[in-house]
Amino acid sequence: MKTNLASIERPLRIIIGIAALALGVVFHSWWGALGAVPLLTGLINWCPAYALFGVSTCKIKTNSV
Repeated sequence: MKTNLASIERPLRIIIGIAALALGVVFHSWWGALGAVPLLTGLINWCPAYALFGVSTCKIKTNSV
């Protein structure tokens, strides 16, 4: 699967995902489930929504192993 996230976007997604998960734990709300999406996409460096629409913010064209 090809990488389709920019180098700055990956850590931002991870931070936002962790923050949303923390909000879900603290307030016992659905934010935790919502936070799993950006966290997972940041960790694997690939966004399925970007792939669906043919978008890539990655400047370097590389294949992920």
